[in-house]
Amino acid sequence: MGSNTNPLVSPTGEGLVYSVVGDTYTFKAVSEDTGGAYSTFEFFIPPQNGSPPHIHHREDETFYILEGELLFQVGDQNIVLSAGSFVHAPKGIPHSFKNVGTTPARTFTTAIPAGLENFFEEVGYLVKDKDTPVPISLEDQIKKMREVGPKYGVEIL
Repeated sequence: MGSNTNPLVSPTGEGLVYSVVGDTYTFKAVSEDTGGAYSTFEFFIPPQNGSPPHIHHREDETFYILEGELLFQVGDQNIVLSAGSFVHAPKGIPHSFKNVGTTPARTFTTAIPAGLENFFEEVGYLVKDKDTPVPISLEDQIKKMREVGPKYGVEIL
């Protein structure tokens, strides 16, 4: 893992956007930007949507809630959190999140070290136009996540 000494600026609305289980993940910094140290994403989670329970075997993952209300399950904890809250999900610990509010939720999420973006690219769908529907059902995408996950150290429970 090398370091990257080049500054990185990612303005609002910029970055590759992938649809993953009905949420959209905007890549703000990836491995090539950070010398493999970390990757960061903005997650947009519609009401009643979120991530299935899973474990990262390679990365720690952090979430800073920018807006909305999310139910987080991290290990044995289940807690509803809102804007300004922070969650750290260490590697090897089961976790999930669900938007339990009536408005969209957004998080600023970091994976340490980088590489999780490669999983999202493989299981997600590049969003070129926000009005274009994703060509796969939620069940089929979770099935794909289970099949591809081990390659990236991700276990869908």
